Amino acid sequence: MAPGEKTVLQFGGSTSLNVKVHPLVIFNICDCYVRRPDQAERVIGTLLGSLLPDGTVDVRNSYAVPHNEFSDQVALDIEYHHNMLTSHQKVNPKEVIVGWYSTGFGVTGGSALIHEFYSREVANPVHLTVDTTFRNGEATIKAFVSVSLSLGDQPLAAQFQEIPAELRMSEAERVGYELLKSTVADKIPSDLEGMESTLERLLALIDETYKYVDDVVESRVAPDNKIGRFLAEAVSSLPKLTPSAFDKLVNDSLQDQLLLVYLSSITRTQLSLAEKLNTAAQIL
Repeated sequence: MAPGEKTVLQFGGSTSLNVKVHPLVIFNICDCYVRRPDQAERVIGTLLGSLLPDGTVDVRNSYAVPHNEFSDQVALDIEYHHNMLTSHQKVNPKEVIVGWYSTGFGVTGGSALIHEFYSREVANPVHLTVDTTFRNGEATIKAFVSVSLSLGDQPLAAQFQEIPAELRMSEAERVGYELLKSTVADKIPSDLEGMESTLERLLALIDETYKYVDDVVESRVAPDNKIGRFLAEAVSSLPKLTPSAFDKLVNDSLQDQLLLVYLSSITRTQLSLAEKLNTAAQIL
């Protein structure tokens, strides 16, 4: 090093990514955690999805990978991992490896070894952690990427840096997620109860929209052209129906659902009766 020159400690690698996780992934991870072997402290698995043009990692699916941990060493079942990947891509060829997950509240000592393996499977993999202990009352998720640490031109090590992560779900998925994320649930809501919950949320959103529009009209809030265009597109996309036509549409749909419930109940009763008659015939 020449006199007067300074050695700079540098962080390299891209950290502009953000992660969108579908609720199916969280449910899969929690299910694998419940079914884990008795001696396993955590579950490790592969994340599948795609990288969107805006730099968002869209995580849509996952599967667990058997592993053994002892001290600071981790042994993954690589053959099982590749077999599962091949099976998934036969069904969804557009889903590729985007990273890996582990249960727990943050990064552990063996995470660097696992991340190194997935770095050979895909460039810049994402590490997702899910707190299955519900420490904060829900399954907290965090996402990390590996960032290289160098001293001048000499690479030293790599560290995990947290990146933004959030759940991406439709309104129907949100209703189920809000129920299942709670630690205690008395019962699964019926179709009508689920519809009622959705309508209540919709009314709350409409009231919030009304309040925003009124605030803009009264000059209490600065107008936003982007929000205005979005509201105009939403309103123009609604079909123009008279109240009577709308009531008929809702009632027809409700009657169809009730008919399906009735037919499924009859079928279930018939199958149960046939099973009991078959059992009685075998005894006689």
